[in-house]
Amino acid sequence: MLKSYFKIAWRNIWKNKVFSFINIFGLSVGIAFTLLIGAYVWGELQVNQQLKDADNQYIIMSKWKDPAMGADYTSIAQLSRALKDNYPGLVANYYNSDPAFTNVSKGDMHFHESLLVGDSTLLNMYGFKLLYGDAKTALIEPYSVVITAQMAKKYFGRTDVVGQTLNFESFAGSNHDFMVTAVLDELSRNTITDLNGRTIQFFFNASVNKFFERGMDGWDNSATIDHIELKQGIDPKAVERAMVVLLKKNASDDINQNLTPYLLKMKDYNLLANNGTIKKMTWTLSCIALFILLMAVINFVNICIGRASGRMKEMGIRKVMGSLRKQLIWQFLTESVLMVMLATILALIIYTIARPYFGAALGRDVMSLLAFPVYFMLIPFVFALLVGLLAGIYPALVLSALKSVDSLKGKLTTVKESVLFRKTLVAFQFTTAAVVFIGVVIISQQISLFFSSNLGYNKDYVIYAQLPRDWSPKGVKKMEAIRYQMAQMPQVSSVSLSFEIPDGINGGSVPVYKQGSDPSKPVTTQALTADNQYAATYNIPLKAGTFFSPVFNVADSTQIVINETEAKALGWNDPNDAIGHKIMYWDQPFTICGVTADFHFGSMQAKILPITFINVNRSPYYRYFSFRVKPGDLQKSAEALQKKWAELLPGEPFEYHFMDDALNRLYTSEIQLQKAAYIATVLSVIIVLLGVLGLISLSIQKRTKEIGIRKVLGSSVAGITTLFLKDFLGVVLIAGIIACPLAYLIMQKWLSDYAYRVNISFSPFVLSITLLVFITGVLIILQTIKAAFANPIKSLRSE
Repeated sequence: MLKSYFKIAWRNIWKNKVFSFINIFGLSVGIAFTLLIGAYVWGELQVNQQLKDADNQYIIMSKWKDPAMGADYTSIAQLSRALKDNYPGLVANYYNSDPAFTNVSKGDMHFHESLLVGDSTLLNMYGFKLLYGDAKTALIEPYSVVITAQMAKKYFGRTDVVGQTLNFESFAGSNHDFMVTAVLDELSRNTITDLNGRTIQFFFNASVNKFFERGMDGWDNSATIDHIELKQGIDPKAVERAMVVLLKKNASDDINQNLTPYLLKMKDYNLLANNGTIKKMTWTLSCIALFILLMAVINFVNICIGRASGRMKEMGIRKVMGSLRKQLIWQFLTESVLMVMLATILALIIYTIARPYFGAALGRDVMSLLAFPVYFMLIPFVFALLVGLLAGIYPALVLSALKSVDSLKGKLTTVKESVLFRKTLVAFQFTTAAVVFIGVVIISQQISLFFSSNLGYNKDYVIYAQLPRDWSPKGVKKMEAIRYQMAQMPQVSSVSLSFEIPDGINGGSVPVYKQGSDPSKPVTTQALTADNQYAATYNIPLKAGTFFSPVFNVADSTQIVINETEAKALGWNDPNDAIGHKIMYWDQPFTICGVTADFHFGSMQAKILPITFINVNRSPYYRYFSFRVKPGDLQKSAEALQKKWAELLPGEPFEYHFMDDALNRLYTSEIQLQKAAYIATVLSVIIVLLGVLGLISLSIQKRTKEIGIRKVLGSSVAGITTLFLKDFLGVVLIAGIIACPLAYLIMQKWLSDYAYRVNISFSPFVLSITLLVFITGVLIILQTIKAAFANPIKSLRSE
C-alpha cells in the first residue's frame, strides 16, 4: 500500500511540474540558507570547546572604572603566576602571553609575522597536538620556537623541520636565529592562537623577552593576556576573591582603585568578548534564518493547501470507487512528505555548492556536511517529516471529510477555501521580507557612516606598512631620514612615522592632569606616538597651535598635542586657551603645543576619548609608515613605493595595506552582518515572489471560467489585471504597515550599541515597501495578462 501511495504522489508531482518546482525550490532555498547560518553559528559555538580540560580553562578579564585605562582582555602581568604560587589548591596551571609582530627571514624570504611570547605551559595546558617535536620540552630551551604546519610549508616547503632555524628580528633591530623545536598539527578554532582576528603562527617561551625587549612581569604591567586552569570543582568566585587579595597586597593604589578583575570561561569567551559582538551576531543571524525558513515553510503550506482544494473531484471519484478516509489522508500526507524530502535533498546540494561562497562572504570557513556530528544529519530529515505532515494534514483532514457528492461538485463551502487564512500567511511573509529589507538598508547606512567623511580624518589615498624595529633614538633618526626620502617621491604627498594608525589599537592609556591641579583626579587619555607629519598625512584638522615643530630639536621633546575632547576634559572649552599650558604626563610636565579636532581613532561603538600625541623622537617607539599618495592610480603608486622601499630598506618586506583594510578589520562583525543581511534580503524576496507566483497561478487556474465570462461581458485586460492586483497588493500594503514600526523598533535597538549612529529616516521604509509593491505588481501583471488575453471561448470550455 505504501508503495502505491508513493507512486501516486510521484505522478501528481510530475503532473504539476510548475507548481511542484516552485514549491520544492522555494522550500529548499529556505532550508539551505538555514543550514548555512546554522553551520556558521555552530562554528562560533565550537570555539575553544576542543581545548584540553576546557571546562576549567579561564581568561582573567579586567573591568576598569574608566574603559580608557586598559583593554578588557588583558590583565596584570604577575597575577596568573601569583595565583598558581599562592593558591595551589585553587589553580592547576597558568599561561601568561604577549602577542606581537616581527620580521622573520629564511634565506631570501622575508615576511612580517605574528608571534606569541608566553610561558612554557602552552602545549601541555591546552593539549595542542604536534606533528613533530616533544610537547614537554619544545618551549623549554632559550632561542627555540614552535611553529604551525602552515609556516613550516611556507618557509621550508615541508612540515618535518624540527632542528631547522629561522631568523627573527628584535624590537631593537638586532637579529637572532631560533631553532624549530616543534611543529603544530592543525588546530581547532580557539582564542589562544587566534586572538581578536590575529592568527598566531610562531610561539616562544618567556625567556626570549630579553631579546625582543618585551616585559611580561610586574604588578603595574596591565598589557599581558592571562589564562588560568582551575582545579576540578573549584568555584571561580573563590579565585576572583583571591585575585583581589593579591592585588591589594602587591599592586599600586591607582590599579586597586580602578581595576576589578574577573574570570571568564574560555568556552564563553568567543561569544562574550568585545561587548558580546559575536553573541549578538549569532543571535541576529539565527533569527534571520528562522524567519527565512518560516517564510519558506509558509509558502510550501500555502501552495499545498491551494493545490489540494483543486483535487476535490479526484477525492470524490476515489471515494465513490471505495477508498477509505484514512487512505485519502495517508495519500495527502505521503505526497506532502515526499515533496519536503525532495526539497531537503536539493537543499543539501545547494548547501554544498554555496558553502565556500557563503564562507567567503562572512570571512569564515563554513563547515562541510561531513564535519557535523552524525546525529546532526537526522535533523533535516526529521524536519522534512514534520513540515510534510504540517503541510498535508489540513487538506487531508478537510478534503477527506467532504461528502462524495460535494467533492464531485467541487464544493468547499465549509471553509471557503481558507482564503483569509492563506492571505494571512502571505501577509506574514511580506511583513518578514519588508522587515529584512528595511533592516539591510539601515545597516548599510550605518556601515557607510563608518567609512564616510565623518571620521574626522581623510582615509582616502592613505597606505600604511609595518617597519623593521630599532626602538632607540638612533633607530628613529634612521627612520626619519628614510621617511624624508620617501616623502620626496612624486607620487607621495606626505609620510608619517608612528606607533599607531587609526584602527583602535594604541600603546596604552595614561592619566594626565593640569600642572598644579589635584593628581588624584586625572583624565585618562589614549597615548599615541607619532612624528610631526601625522596630522598632515591623515588630514586631521587643527583647532589651535601646531602639530609639533616643523623640525624637531631637543627643546621640543616636552611638547605634546591633545585632541579637543581632552582639552574640554581638562577644563579648556576654547582650544586656544590650552596652548602653552603644562600638563603632567607620567608625572612629568609637558607643554601643549597643539589641539586637534576630534577624530574617530577606534570604533564608533564608543564615544571619542581623550587623545595625547607624544613625539616619536621623545618616545622612540614606532611600527608604521603611513603614506598619503596623490590621487591617481593607487596600484602604480604602491609599486613605486615598493621599489623605493627595497632601495632604502633592503631585505625588509613591504607588506602594505590601505586604511579601508584597517577599518574592515575594525568593523568585521558589522560587515559580516551586512553581507548576511544582503543574502537574506534576496532570499526573502525570492521566496515571497515564488509564493505569489504559485498562488496567483492557482488563482488564475481556478478562475479561468470567471475570466472568460468577464471578457464576454466586456471587461478589459486592464480590468481583469486590476482584479488580481487588488487581491494581493492590499495584502502587501497591510504587511508594510505592520512591518514599518516593527523594523523601526528592531533597528533602533541595534543602533543603540553605537555612540555615533545614523538617524532613521523615512527613506528605508518608503524604498523597501515601494520596491516590494512594484516587484509584486510586475509579477502579478505578467501572470494575469496572459490569462486576460486568452480566447474567452477556450476559457469557458475549461471545465
